[in-house]
Amino acid sequence: MATDGPSRTLHRQLGPFSLLMMGIGSVVGAGIYVLPGVAASQYAGPAVSLSFVLAAISCGFIGLCYAELASALPRSMGGAYGYARAVLGVGPAWWVAWMLVLEYALAGSAVSVGLTGYLAKFLSGCGITLPASLSGSTVIWQDGGFHLVAQINAVALFLVLVLGLVLSRGIRQASRANVAFVLLKLAVLVVFVGVGCSQVKPALWHPFLPPSEGGFHFGIAGLLRAVAVVSFAYLGFDSISIAASEARQPGRDVPFGLIGALAISAVLYVMVSLVMTGLVPFRQLGTASPVALAVQALAMPALALVLQFGSVIGLGSVLFVSLYGQSRLCHILSHDRLISPRLCLVDARTGAPVLAIALTTGLTALTAALLPITLLADLVSIGTMIGFLVIAFAVMKLRGDEGLPQARFRVPLGGTRFGGLWIGIVPVLAILACLINLATVLTDLIAQTLRGEWIPLGFLALYCVAGWLLGRRQTKPGHASN
Repeated sequence: MATDGPSRTLHRQLGPFSLLMMGIGSVVGAGIYVLPGVAASQYAGPAVSLSFVLAAISCGFIGLCYAELASALPRSMGGAYGYARAVLGVGPAWWVAWMLVLEYALAGSAVSVGLTGYLAKFLSGCGITLPASLSGSTVIWQDGGFHLVAQINAVALFLVLVLGLVLSRGIRQASRANVAFVLLKLAVLVVFVGVGCSQVKPALWHPFLPPSEGGFHFGIAGLLRAVAVVSFAYLGFDSISIAASEARQPGRDVPFGLIGALAISAVLYVMVSLVMTGLVPFRQLGTASPVALAVQALAMPALALVLQFGSVIGLGSVLFVSLYGQSRLCHILSHDRLISPRLCLVDARTGAPVLAIALTTGLTALTAALLPITLLADLVSIGTMIGFLVIAFAVMKLRGDEGLPQARFRVPLGGTRFGGLWIGIVPVLAILACLINLATVLTDLIAQTLRGEWIPLGFLALYCVAGWLLGRRQTKPGHASN
């Protein structure tokens, strides 16, 4: 019989449709509403749509790897962390978890910053103006560098805290709200594409990939940089795999949610980015709300207001899933005693890990209030790629070790055994894609540091040092639970 006291076990209440909606809710968000503007204006121009295709292909390899691990380890908790722990051990799993914490916290912050921009546009259409002192980040990108200013994004902070409160009411209620948000978001995007297609200016697509202007500004190098930036839009993969701990039949439903979310999202990304760059010159899209700018170009005020409202709702669902994934990862790390055991306590009535939600929501709100979207997108991409690398390697280890459970769903295209590893075509391609993305982002961060813009790389270095120091103690034999 249920009690009102806390427990350590999450409630299994999610079915295949809920997982698919959760994946779409996370994947179809920043990649459409926020990142196309940054990627188009700074790196790829109209070819940002091609960058989404390339990112979808590389993430498709990863999605297949996730699906095999989910089929083989249906009861494993924690997404990439759980799979890494089951296949590779606690040491590698700790680093996956540490980078996923970075990914989820900063991804949620990036989305909330973009959400603030869209909310400001929507309220402006209603005659309400948000002051810059309450909607701007403390760290800003200006004149080719990062600067500190006397302001704080209080709006983003407030939005994160409100959604954290909704999440604390329990997964059943939160999942129903997410489904409603996602369906509304998809309807809005279909309307935007349908109306926008009739008014695009094909001349704005030429040149499709602008010639290089040095560094990662346009050309092939810029296209690769854009792929690295937009790849984090597909982080919904890990949100779905983390939700396996609350899925009724994770071995069947998680692969369905993974592949379905990728397929639907990739089509929408390409269509929306093509329409966006066909309505507005790509150099003007470097804002946190590029879709709102494209909607203004339609010169349909009533439709613009509806689309802006849908954009706010859509990004809200992305932020919700990001907070969900981070709080569940925190709960699982606590359950495995890699962080404070108190954080894994679950309210028996709602099934929500309230303390984990409170901690992760607070950290996300703080970074959203202080950091700009340009910095956040780069750091999130690094966390995402490291998690993806481990997933691909875990599949090769899983297939090569006869002592590990084998999956009903297996990645296609075959491979060959080499020692204790299975060298499969799909995981190798996934690893190559991740390494290219990582090399592109890190090269750009080093170049920024050499120009005196040390904040991004400095933040990443301090975060990695903190993970190393904490991991030395937490992953000692006998410390973590078996």
